[in-house]
Formats: sequence, C-alpha cells, structure tokens
Amino acid sequence: MTCRHCGSSARLPFVDLGSAPFSNSYLDEQDLRASEKWFPLQVVVCTECWLAQTEQLCDREELFPPDYAYFSSFSSTWVRHAEQCVSALVERFRLGASSRVIEIAANDGYLLQHVQKRGIPCLGVEPTASTAAAARDKGIEIVQEFFGTALAEKLATAGGCADVIIANNVLAHVPDINDFVAGVRRLLKEGGVAVFEFPHLMKMVAGVQFDTIYHEHYSYLSLVTVNRIFESQGLAIFDVQELATHGGSLRVYAQDVALGRHSQAARLAELVAREGEMGLDTAGYYEKFQARVDALKNSFLEFLLGARREGRVVAGYGAAAKGNTLLNYAGVKADLIRFVVDRNPAKQGKFLPGSRIPIVGEARLQEEKPDYVVIFPWNLRQEVTAQLAYIRDWGGRLVTAVPSLAIDAG
Repeated sequence: MTCRHCGSSARLPFVDLGSAPFSNSYLDEQDLRASEKWFPLQVVVCTECWLAQTEQLCDREELFPPDYAYFSSFSSTWVRHAEQCVSALVERFRLGASSRVIEIAANDGYLLQHVQKRGIPCLGVEPTASTAAAARDKGIEIVQEFFGTALAEKLATAGGCADVIIANNVLAHVPDINDFVAGVRRLLKEGGVAVFEFPHLMKMVAGVQFDTIYHEHYSYLSLVTVNRIFESQGLAIFDVQELATHGGSLRVYAQDVALGRHSQAARLAELVAREGEMGLDTAGYYEKFQARVDALKNSFLEFLLGARREGRVVAGYGAAAKGNTLLNYAGVKADLIRFVVDRNPAKQGKFLPGSRIPIVGEARLQEEKPDYVVIFPWNLRQEVTAQLAYIRDWGGRLVTAVPSLAIDAG
C-alpha cells in the first residue's frame, strides 16, 4: 500500500489481526439474520516516515455514520480529563471573552461545555449527527461536517479563525492526515495554538495494547512521525506532555511555523531522543509485536475456556471498540461471554459486531450475578472498579486482559 503521509510504499508488517467488522457497527435484532461486512485488519509501517497505518478500505462516512454510538460524556473519567484540559489551556494561553476556541471532533460537547461555562466563545466541528445533536442540547454551536482544508477555508473566510484549536483523539481517525493538519493551520489566528491529543505508539507497543487497533484508527502515532507530518504542512510542535489517558497518550502543542510566538520546550527534544533510543525508526522495533499480541490473546481465551469448563458465568463491561477488537481476534462468542453491560442507552438492546454478544443495562448484573466481569475499556479500570464494587457481595471478580490477564482477588 501507499503511505498515507509521504506516498512511499508502506510494507513493513507490524500486526495482523485477521479480519473484523467495524468496531462501532453495533447490530440490531434484525441484523442478526443477515451477514456482516468483515474487512482485513492489518497494520503496516512506512520505513520512510515511520507512520504505522491501516489500509483505507472504505469511505469515512461508513466508519462514522449519522447514528454513531460513541458518546464521550458517559465516562466521568473522560469528562473530568476534558475539564482539566480546558482549565490548563485557559490559564496557559490566557483565554477569555475575547478569545475563540474551536474543537474538532467535539462529540457530544463533553469538552466544550467547560469552555462555554467560562464565557469563552467556542465552536465545535462534529460530523456524526447523533453526537452533534447531544452537543447542541448543551447549547454548543456545532458545524456538522468532516474537517479538512475545505471546511477550514470556509470557516476562516467567514472570520472564524481560532486562538486555540483542540483536536483530542481525532488525529488517528482521519484518512487524509495531511489535509487535516493543513486545515488546522489555515484556521489558526496569527499567534494561535493547536493542541492535539492522541495515543502514543510507544505506549501501545510497551503495553501490548493491540485492542486499540481497529478500522476507525487509520494511524498509530509516534512523536517523531507526527512532527514530520506537521512540518510538512507548515506547523511546528513547540511542546509535548505525556498523559495517562488511553493507556498512554501525548498532548502536543503546535503553531504556525512562520507566525508562532512560543519557544520550544526542553521536554520536546527529550521525548524525541527517547523514541530514538527505543528504536521507533527501526524495523526491529515492530517485528516482535505480533508474537506478544498472540500470547496475550491466547491467555485471555484460555481463561474463558477454563471458566466455561468450571461452569462459571462470565459477563463483560463496556461495549467499547477495543473490546470488539479483542473478542473478534480471539473468536469469542456469547457462549463464552454471556452479555456485555454498557451505560449508554444508545447501545443497550443491540449486539456487538462480529461476536454478536448482547448489550444490556447494568441491572442485568444484579439479576444474573456473574462470577467474572471482564472490563473491556481497561483504560477506565479505576472508574469501573469503583462503580462495580458491589459485585463482590456475591463473590464476583473483575478481569482485564490488557496489558496482561489480571483477575482481582474478589
């Protein structure tokens, strides 16, 4: 395949997860009588720019449909993180009533609600109708389109440039990453700052976080590669922070290479050097990941088979995309995991793609009292553990599969 950024031939194998349906394509009852579309799920690495990427197999409209079911606000951890992010940006860049903030991939308004409460003018860009409607219900202005240079030009021409652009957990989701970054640059005011958060490839490899691989994630990003992409589109990174979110993420701060006003932070060069020491720009760094993935997948499957032999009931918590990757690669069906609980009413009553495990409300846990509950959004383990503490009343135990199989003491 051709590299999505530099156009070179991207052929270094990284990981092959076989094939899977789209991770957020939840099924209705009538869908169970029809076949699903399954697509290859492999990641390769370009040895010119070292961008890890999946092949673009379909239009983005298929991956992010109008009834998109992921709503950020259902996670209190994520809402709290967004509030802390806004507070830090307001203080650092002295944002106020005369400023303008634009968030790309605003989802259901989980972040911009905190900007709005501070009296700072803001705008969200969100292509999915379901989440855009939820954001509007919070009183947030939303442009319901996919972002790129065309939309950026339209907004900028209308006088809508921003002092701060926030793009959290969207950079990996765009098929044309060059166009997306160029659009961000076009939409910045002189002296403006763009802030991006994305899962860090180095943390993904270290934690064997293969379940974060799915078709909606076109790219898997290192700091060095993101820096190259940004420079090619006229943006310069001047600072970076390492975050715990999503198993280990980066928050990078960028500015127009010609119009920026911020000096480069020392920790930027330090992290670039650390990635170099780890060998992220060498083939050897990527070659052993498949074996580690398979070992983790096998340990999870062995646990489920053992629980079944013992007559134990296993349920899941969180109808998350990462859970669907794990379940479909392991070939798990409802005979091994009876149901999955999710707090989002938009998912309840539906079935997971591929595995076809039913998605239910939390009351089902109290009714069936399963022996084990697998937490699929392991990045939210602390939040979920507190929420589900009551399962210990009947001897239930919580389980995570990533970065290794872990069963609590009960």
